[in-house]
Amino acid sequence: MNNHATQNLKAVKIVGGVATDQRHDSAHKHVGGTAVYIDDMPEPAGTLHAGLGLSKVAHGILKSVDLSAVRTAPGVVDVLTYADVPGENDVSPSNMHDDPVLAESKVQFFGQPIFAVIATTREQARRAARLARIEYDELPAIIDIWGLDPVKDKLVTTPLTLRRGDAAAAIAAAPRRVKGRMKLGGQDHFYLEGQVSLAVPGEDDEVTVYCSTQGPSETQHLVSHVLGVPSHAVTVEVRRMGGGFGGKETQANQCAAIAAIAAKKHQRAVKVRLDRDEDMTATGKRHDFAIDYDVGFDNEGNILGVDFMFALNAGFSADLSGPVGDRALFHCDNAYFYPNVHARSAPLYTNTVSNTAFRGFGGPQGMVGAERIIDEVAFAVGKDPLEIRKLNFYDPMDAIGTRNVTPYHQKVEDNIIHRIVAELEESADYAGRRQEISAFNAKSRFIKRGLALTPVKFGISFTKTESNQAGALVHVYADGSVHMNHGGTEMGQGLHLKVAQVVAEEFQIDLDRVKITATTTAKVPNTAPTAASSGADLNGMAAQNAARQIRQRLTDFAAEKYQVPIDQVVFLPNRVRVGNQEISFNDLVRQAFISRIQLSAAGFYKTPKIHWDRSKGQGHAFYYYAYGAACSEVSVDTLTGEYVVERTDILHDCGRSLNRAIDIGQVEGGFIQGMGWLTTEELWWDDKGRLRTHAPSTYKIPLASDRPKIFNVALTDWSQAYEPTIHRSKAVGEPPLPHGMSVLHALSDAVASVADNKICPRLDAPATPERVLMAIERLKKEAKAGA
Repeated sequence: MNNHATQNLKAVKIVGGVATDQRHDSAHKHVGGTAVYIDDMPEPAGTLHAGLGLSKVAHGILKSVDLSAVRTAPGVVDVLTYADVPGENDVSPSNMHDDPVLAESKVQFFGQPIFAVIATTREQARRAARLARIEYDELPAIIDIWGLDPVKDKLVTTPLTLRRGDAAAAIAAAPRRVKGRMKLGGQDHFYLEGQVSLAVPGEDDEVTVYCSTQGPSETQHLVSHVLGVPSHAVTVEVRRMGGGFGGKETQANQCAAIAAIAAKKHQRAVKVRLDRDEDMTATGKRHDFAIDYDVGFDNEGNILGVDFMFALNAGFSADLSGPVGDRALFHCDNAYFYPNVHARSAPLYTNTVSNTAFRGFGGPQGMVGAERIIDEVAFAVGKDPLEIRKLNFYDPMDAIGTRNVTPYHQKVEDNIIHRIVAELEESADYAGRRQEISAFNAKSRFIKRGLALTPVKFGISFTKTESNQAGALVHVYADGSVHMNHGGTEMGQGLHLKVAQVVAEEFQIDLDRVKITATTTAKVPNTAPTAASSGADLNGMAAQNAARQIRQRLTDFAAEKYQVPIDQVVFLPNRVRVGNQEISFNDLVRQAFISRIQLSAAGFYKTPKIHWDRSKGQGHAFYYYAYGAACSEVSVDTLTGEYVVERTDILHDCGRSLNRAIDIGQVEGGFIQGMGWLTTEELWWDDKGRLRTHAPSTYKIPLASDRPKIFNVALTDWSQAYEPTIHRSKAVGEPPLPHGMSVLHALSDAVASVADNKICPRLDAPATPERVLMAIERLKKEAKAGA
């Protein structure tokens, strides 16, 4: 036996298997600046660069488009218009044919791409794009949804209705009733790496696109449609993204298509990279919502009936607004049982950029609506909102009751929110701090403190059934090293690392023996986008399936070669016990190779049990739920509306975590992003439809100084997934983001104190200091008028 094998036999356990804390595989590269993104790749000789010509009106007919000055500008090689699209001039992900690559006869939002300049340098392309002379016949433009009628005004796609019981009758008969509207703003993805694609032409109809995309297969299919070629002619590859958050699920396709068109036309590599202003102006955001609610309840605070209307600003095209609105309805209950419920969506057309996926995909907006009605009920009956929350929770998983059916008729069988809230309530000393804050506010004239504890129940699965599938490709080479590839994409969330840990665990080898490679459509086809928090669930299971196929072949081979029963072939750390002897993993693989055993496998997984009938608004939409709770405390200056987050405690459920270090980072980051959405991140368009918050100078994401002064994050150490997920872990990408609601409700609590906590503040989001100050002044007036 060779020295390397002897060293392996000494190992007592593998390094880096599942349920161990491992650093992100690229963490040291991120810090050192050596991680390679699309714009870091060496450019092929003769690479051209594209610059976009964007619309200067929000809605209008293209009367004339004079590009003569553009074409003669220095360095310009070509100018592309819709007429240069060889296939279909559409990148609609929903097949609505409403999202052109380049505008044809009209424009529908300020910043819509009309043409693309192809030049020898990026600066030349961008400068030339400004020389176009375009005349418009301007048309009336709809800039926001606040004055629209969700029933009568134009929708971009079919809305959804959920109903169970008779909400109207229950509300009418209820002892108490409250109606209201909440305005909820959108959010820019603000990923560090903007939209970027590099297209390299190949032989015949082939093209390879290196693209910062969350959905390589979708990008592949849409680029093929735009080029008018089969999907097999297009290869899309991405090693990593500098952030995505949903903003690269569909919105990457336009840049990829433009680069591919130019590359094939000129048989030269073409790169498209948007700068921050262009990116924020021309790409979609989280949907802003107008949430109308009507709730009936009894004198104790039990909710008896709810009627919701979730109107969302879709922008000019459908994109993903239909399913985003659906998911908002799926989460309009959050962790609460509604005996009678009626909920509708309305994806409204406006002359703004088409809004799209964003971490949570409508779920957080639905939860905010649920928490608003909890606040309304609490103030109406004069109780602590936490008491009303606990009163209306779904039945716990071990209870035999009837309060466990969602508005979409799925039973909640895995509910652990009671235990999570109880543990957080105790560890965060909610009751003690509530008393301290009341005493503080009674003595403090200008600074008021607020406290809130909010729950999260987040459904995990794509509601588009065919998206709940994944593939993986695993090779074991003759030296015992392993190559892993799957359909998921890495955007900083540690997906590749988790899947590599799963493969290492199956073979019982050290993690450094597993090679993480770029995601490419040439290896794993027809994959779902990395979204819906399902990346590790789907791709982990697919990779496990592939590894188990190879492991079974090795087991069968060893049993036959050494003439032992199969159950006497046992994989141990970096070695295999065969009967009464041990062989290093590497030696067994070498022997299997010599004996011509196949050491490669394609794995596959599809999520079981889920089904959904949209026409009926019923089904088993989610495989399972992830749970968590957050408790936040704030201090508010009532003279200015400025505030500080003093403390946040989070207890989150990741099941049996694959990697707690990665998951805690996801919870921390998700909370901060959710807090930013609901507090400081304000998108503002002027009356001409121009986005005025289009750069870091005008759009405020949370800084390091905005984090809670005290920030405690813990994962449950007792939970496991109710269903057989990958090692009984749970998704952690999206579920933590709604924890930011605790800050919004803590601000609301502080605002309410200026009126002796008697009036529901109805604080809209984002709760900027200006909006907080206006709410304070409004409550003061209402309290004075009611005195």
